[in-house]
Amino acid sequence: MDSALPATQAKAEDASSSTRRETLSITDNRTGKVYEVPITHGTIRAVDLRQLRVDPADFGMISYDPAYNNTASCISRITYIDGDAGILRYRGYPIEELAEKSTYLETAYLLLHGELPTSAQLQDWHYHITHHTFIHESIKKFLDGFHYDAHPMGMLVSTIAALSTFYHDAKDVFNPASRKKQTYRLMGKMPTIAAFSYRHTLGMPFVYPDNELSYPGNFLNMLFRTSETRYRPNPTLEHALDILFILHADHEQNCSTNTIRGVGSSHVDPYCAAAAAIAALYGPLHGGANEEVLRMLNEIGTIQRVPEFIKRVKSGEMRLMGFGHRVYKNYDPRARIIKKIAYEVFDLMGKNPLLEIALECERIALEDDYFVKRKLYPNVDFYTGLIYQSMGFPMTMFPVLFAIPRMSGWLAQWEEMLLDPEQKIARPRQIYLGHDPRPYVAIDQRS
Repeated sequence: MDSALPATQAKAEDASSSTRRETLSITDNRTGKVYEVPITHGTIRAVDLRQLRVDPADFGMISYDPAYNNTASCISRITYIDGDAGILRYRGYPIEELAEKSTYLETAYLLLHGELPTSAQLQDWHYHITHHTFIHESIKKFLDGFHYDAHPMGMLVSTIAALSTFYHDAKDVFNPASRKKQTYRLMGKMPTIAAFSYRHTLGMPFVYPDNELSYPGNFLNMLFRTSETRYRPNPTLEHALDILFILHADHEQNCSTNTIRGVGSSHVDPYCAAAAAIAALYGPLHGGANEEVLRMLNEIGTIQRVPEFIKRVKSGEMRLMGFGHRVYKNYDPRARIIKKIAYEVFDLMGKNPLLEIALECERIALEDDYFVKRKLYPNVDFYTGLIYQSMGFPMTMFPVLFAIPRMSGWLAQWEEMLLDPEQKIARPRQIYLGHDPRPYVAIDQRS
C-alpha cells in the first residue's frame, strides 16, 4: 500500500486545491488593470476579452486568428480527434472498430442520432434512405443540360442546390419531421446524382437505383452497369467502398463542415447549405488532395527518381502531397486502414503501377529526420487516389466519392448547430487596416 503523505504536505496540497481557480488573470499593460477571465473546458470565451479597453468608447479587445488555427467555433459531441496521438472517434467509437465491424449506413445513423441503432432501427433507417434514392425526372433534365465535359463535382454542387426548388418543406428547418425527411432525401439521392453525373460525362444512359442492393452496391450499380439484366457488385469492391465511406463520414470542424455550419446558421434550407459544403470540398486543398497525390506520383514517374524528388521537397522546391495534416501530428489512423484495403483492391484489379513509387516515398519519409521532426506522416489522401484509380474512377470523380459519405457528417453537424442555443448567424470580426476617412475626388481631378 502507498504510505500516507506527511501531514504538512497533505495540508499544503489541500490548500492548493481549495484555492485553485479555473480562471485566467490578464494584465493590460496599457492601463495597468487586471482582469480575471473564466476558463471552461480548457478555453476562454473570446467575448470575455471585450472588457479590455483603454477608453470606455472603445469596442474592446478581440482576438485575431486567421483560418481559425486556435479558435473553437462550437461545442460538438459528434467527432473527437487527438492529432498528436493519431486518434479519431465517432461519438466515442474508435474509427478502427467501426471500419472493422460496422457498415456505412450504420455509422451514418450513429453520427446523426448519437447511438448505434438496434436491428429494427437500422432496418427502418435503411428502408427510408433506399426509398428516397430516385430523383424527380425534371432533375434528370437538369443534369442533361450540362456540357458533356462538365466536372462531376460542379454538377453535384449545382444539382444538390437545385433540390431546394423541388422540396419547399425543407425551409422549415426547426421542424424535426421535416429535418428527418430532408436527411433521408439527401442521404438517398447523393449517390444517384453522383452516379448520374459520372454517366453524363461518359455520354452513357442513366441507370436507375436498385434498392435490393446495399448502399455502396447500389452506387456501383448506377456507375458501372451496362447490358446486365441485374448488376451484381464485386464483394471486394463493395466492401472497400463501404469502408472508404465510413472513413470519410466526418472529420470534425474542417473547411466544408465549417461551411455548412456557417451557411446553415442563416437558417437556409439544408440543400443550399449542403451545396455550399460540397463547393468547399471541391477545392484542391480539401477534397482534391488525393488527386494531387496522383499528379505528384505521375510526375515522379519511376521509383529511381524518388530520392531526387524527396531532395527537392526538403529544399523547398516541391511539396510531398498526401503527407502531413492540419490536425494530425502522427500517422493518420484512416491511412493505416486504407493501406490494408488498397492491397485487397489491387489483388483483384491488379497492382496500380504507381504503388511502388508511393511505397518508396512513404519509406523514405518515415525514416528521414526531416519529415520525422516535422511530424509529416501519410494522411488519408495518400492511398485513396490509388484505390479509386484501380477501381476505374477518373480523377474528376475523386472529390465526388468524398462528398457522398461526408453528407452524413455534414447533416449531423448542421442539425447540432441548429439546436445549439448558443449559436447565432456566423459573423466574424475583422481588423481594418484600410484608409481613414477621405473626401470623394471628382473623376477629372484624379491622378
